[in-house]
Amino acid sequence: MKVIVDASNVAHFGKEKDGSPLLGNIEKALNALKELGYEPVVVADASLRHEIDNKERFNQLIAEGKVHQVPSGTTADHFILKFAEDENAKILSNDVFREFFDEFHDINSRRIPYEFKDGEITIGKSSQPKKVKNILQKICNKILSEFEKKNMDSYKLKKGKKISGIAIAKEAIDRITKSKEAGLEPKLESVFLKIPLFDKVMNMVEEAEKTSDFIIFVLVHPKDYRDAVKNAGNIAVTVGDRLKLEHAPLVAVRNDLYIKPGTFELNIMYSDEVEEESPYNVNITINDHDYAFVKKNSRNIASTVASRLGTWKFPIVSVKPSMLMEKPGHFDVILEKGGES
Repeated sequence: MKVIVDASNVAHFGKEKDGSPLLGNIEKALNALKELGYEPVVVADASLRHEIDNKERFNQLIAEGKVHQVPSGTTADHFILKFAEDENAKILSNDVFREFFDEFHDINSRRIPYEFKDGEITIGKSSQPKKVKNILQKICNKILSEFEKKNMDSYKLKKGKKISGIAIAKEAIDRITKSKEAGLEPKLESVFLKIPLFDKVMNMVEEAEKTSDFIIFVLVHPKDYRDAVKNAGNIAVTVGDRLKLEHAPLVAVRNDLYIKPGTFELNIMYSDEVEEESPYNVNITINDHDYAFVKKNSRNIASTVASRLGTWKFPIVSVKPSMLMEKPGHFDVILEKGGES
């Protein structure tokens, strides 16, 4: 990987109060970076050649193309940051470039700090790039929006109520009762990760159609999944008995990335409203910073989409990195005709 050496910053480190910038600092930085396997590129502002302690040697390095000068009339810091962005490179500098935070959002993850002690340089490490807050939810929102453009409805409720087995049963009873009294079909509601209770999706669908009028999806944070699953059977029996249903509803607990720990939401559907499979698969193109995180959660994303659209089978979700998307948070979504998962 390339590392842009902020020559002025490095050369001024540790100099005497009224002394000249030190060429030796730059040379030590170059050697240290090469030993670490980096490809250093030295960039200096135009004034450094007039201030450096060894002007003859420095001018020779410029002539040999080993030191690159910032073009006249250009701000050195901005040039270095833009150069690093264009080359997807790191920057060796103790300058935090605070005045450029609004334009360059990944400065901390690009900048490598350093220090000199007893004449030797120690190369530090850049900060880990910050994940964009709620990027998984943003991706899911974008995917569902694309499905809606294809005339497919989705459910977007993201609020949560304090979780307990009794609270879930009461909420389900209340919603089903109101639905029956109003004579309204339940709206498509949300779901997420694992399909519990049955090993095979088709067995689940067939069984639900034969024995259950209602499907109750219990949406929980992953931390609450195990406890919620333990209560699934009791919830089904309680709701069925209280409403005097001919068949107890099917209760499926699923992880939901929108739900906060300790809370839940319900997606209650008639069994014949659930579609067998998604008509489209999902291709996500993502920046390198977020790729591993999003890739790890690709099944969660697939489950989210299937649940909120009301399909048993998950769409195939492919996640690929793109060098054209350099900043954290950048992604794109494309749907392609699917039908198999």
